[in-house]
Amino acid sequence: MARLAQTEDLTDIQTDILGAVHDFVENEIIPNANSLEHADEYPKDIVDGLKELGVFGLMIPEEYGGLGESLTTYALVVEEIARGWMSVSGVINTHFIVAYMIMQHGTEEQKAYYLPRMATGEVRGAFSMSEPGCGSDVAAIQSKAVRDGDEYVLNGQKMWLTNGGSSTLVAVLVLTPDDAPEGTSVYKKMSTFLIEKPEGFGEVRPGLTIPGKIDKMGYKGVDTTELIMSDLRLPLDSLLGGTPGQGFYQMMDGVEVGRVNVAARACGVALRAFELGAEYSQLRETFGKPIAQHQAVQFRLAEMATKVEAAHLMMVRAARKKDSGERNDLEAGMAKYLASEYCKEVVEDSFRIHGGYGYSKEYEIERLYREAPMLMIGEGTADIQRMIIGRRLLEEYKLRT
Repeated sequence: MARLAQTEDLTDIQTDILGAVHDFVENEIIPNANSLEHADEYPKDIVDGLKELGVFGLMIPEEYGGLGESLTTYALVVEEIARGWMSVSGVINTHFIVAYMIMQHGTEEQKAYYLPRMATGEVRGAFSMSEPGCGSDVAAIQSKAVRDGDEYVLNGQKMWLTNGGSSTLVAVLVLTPDDAPEGTSVYKKMSTFLIEKPEGFGEVRPGLTIPGKIDKMGYKGVDTTELIMSDLRLPLDSLLGGTPGQGFYQMMDGVEVGRVNVAARACGVALRAFELGAEYSQLRETFGKPIAQHQAVQFRLAEMATKVEAAHLMMVRAARKKDSGERNDLEAGMAKYLASEYCKEVVEDSFRIHGGYGYSKEYEIERLYREAPMLMIGEGTADIQRMIIGRRLLEEYKLRT
């Protein structure tokens, strides 16, 4: 067992789950990731294998057919999957956030209807807050839902849906201004709707279009899409929780655990980059000896390993705090910020160790070098994290006069 990124005080069940996922990553994901990524091919066989392992239902309660595990278990599983191929962890993350939002905020009918099928992976989730013109400024969204009798009519355009074409259930944040009193904060004029759809692209149901995959620098294999609503009609019971005006808070709750997930992904990618750098440095020889014996390379490996370990510990702390029922937005923000920044640095150092070969698509580090930047912007940019961290710290350390 490797020395880095180990977690203390795991239960026997957690250890068994992580062991099974580790074996799956080693045997099924790592050997196939590069070819699938370069072909930008959806990893159907890998996703099917994760369904069989029960990963899609990892945190869904047992009463709904899931494993009922903790956020900590889930984060460690995601870390392991991202070590194999970050794109696969994206498929899991978006699904999990939607399932979590339904678990925490859905009506009893919504839980009973969706969660058992989400636990098996029969229904796979995606979610969307962002729009073409707003980015992290959620208050600037323009998409709207207007009530028309016993239906809502939705119009607008959403952006950056991970798993947008492959999912069959999308949680979408839109404005519901007609349901809010005059003078209400914009954040209380937002609602989340659960949109069922078939897999695929084009007009997948009347009023709903998934135009196609966005061509990206990295993070390939998993489909990232837009979503266009044009007089999309939904029944009243598609409103998450059944009460309008709660959407922003529902989404923020989901994103809070999503930030732990992104931190876990960054930890996994960084760990893999360190492994590749350590391995290559012992195989590549210069000036008559392996480059691992040169002090400059040893120093680089030492810094990489320290960053991997620090990010892992902070990520686990944020997950465990959420599991304890405490507020963890400060810890989640710190973990996401630190892990994503360290991931970029560790991947770059591994790239430097590989030298010219790191620039070749034959080597795995080339893929990691293109994947790491996404983690600095996913679930809120580094600057957004710093804002969250700074505001929370000032709440905690407010001057007492």
